[in-house]
Amino acid sequence: MKAAFFGGSLSFLQLCAVALSICMFPIAFHPVFKYPVPEGHRFPMDKYELLPLQLLREGIAEESDFFSPEPIDMPPVYAVHERAYADRFMAGTLSRQEIRRIGFEQTPLLVERELRIARGTVDGALKAFETGIAFNIAGGTHHASRDAGEGFCMINDHAVAAQYLVDHGKASQVLIVDLDVHQGNGTADIFTGEPRVFTFSMHAKNNYPFRKKQSDLDVELADRTDDSTYLKLLADTLPGLIDRVKPDFIFYQAGVDILATDKLGRLSCTISGCRQRDEMVFQTAKEHGIPVQCSMGGGYSPHIKTIIDAHANTYRVARQVFCF
Repeated sequence: MKAAFFGGSLSFLQLCAVALSICMFPIAFHPVFKYPVPEGHRFPMDKYELLPLQLLREGIAEESDFFSPEPIDMPPVYAVHERAYADRFMAGTLSRQEIRRIGFEQTPLLVERELRIARGTVDGALKAFETGIAFNIAGGTHHASRDAGEGFCMINDHAVAAQYLVDHGKASQVLIVDLDVHQGNGTADIFTGEPRVFTFSMHAKNNYPFRKKQSDLDVELADRTDDSTYLKLLADTLPGLIDRVKPDFIFYQAGVDILATDKLGRLSCTISGCRQRDEMVFQTAKEHGIPVQCSMGGGYSPHIKTIIDAHANTYRVARQVFCF
């Protein structure tokens, strides 16, 4: 297959390379995303260092795709989190009980990390209006509620960014698609009574958090739900939800803890099923002309290679959907 562009004749593979080089693919990343945790800690921090390297190694992303977010200013944080909680977190004065609930020891570096993650999601969302898709290597901190952090989440990046878009007239209706294995309880809590942001969470019914909040739409999954059941439920739900909500922006929480190998999961999805899930979300968004910002969410399989491969699939699929 030959085509004459750019002053010459290019093969199909060359055309693919050209398409990759001109397709803008913004990805928020900063070294502080890999926060130091004690040896044996169950949160796989190494993924925030290894995933960008994998994307570069495969040619899924180029150095120019990555952008380094500054710490976010506090007004967008105060828009979704109670000032008293946010200020205690910033000052390092959370109680021991609050720190245990979060799961990380609090340091100034952790504060910097959370502020950069939130800014990365806001900046990525703004970039997505031009590119169709944007990513945050970290983020998806959906357990952080209005007045508390929990489950490794302190500042809810999707909530901050969604509120920012509607408050600044960038979007009139936002849809948050949360497909992490755990319910987005913090996001649901923050947007209770906010009609401009619709929260959709599809998660394991019997998993953490055990006291769930009410999303605008919750789809609860039985233990050991497999690919076919999972994908059918999503296919039966997402298109109709798009037609009903009519969003002009989507935030996608793409946790890979739906895998059967995940230590904190309870579902039985495969790497292939997880990839098909991502493809369904991205393809639906593209077909409707809706820009997407994607934060990576959780993943706790015992082998880091499994986590990286599943997360990298999300980027692989996005390249295929948005760049060709």
